Amino acid sequence: QVQLVESGGGLVQAGGSLRLSCAASGSIFSINAMGWYRQAPGKQRELVAIVTSSSRTNYADSVKGRFTISRDNAKKTVYLQMNSLKPDDTAVYFCYVQWGMRDLWGQGTQVTVSS
Repeated sequence: QVQLVESGGGLVQAGGSLRLSCAASGSIFSINAMGWYRQAPGKQRELVAIVTSSSRTNYADSVKGRFTISRDNAKKTVYLQMNSLKPDDTAVYFCYVQWGMRDLWGQGTQVTVSS
């Protein structure tokens, strides 16, 4: 059994910061990548940031310079530091893990940014 446990979402005013975390529990190995996607109401899920097992990172253009993804391999945890938040960042954020040939998804954590 492998689960992704997300935390850190909440309500914040524009310009504020939040840090999301996602911990993979269970006997998970051969992780190719860990990252974050988000989905706003009525919109398609989109990539926010991802980090591979070789420590390569990729960010959506809309979050570059504001968000930082990092991982702790020992804890099997990925983080997303979100600074200078904007109302457009409001969405459900989903943790993503590429584990071998499988894709794992967290249940999602709500991030709401008020004006």
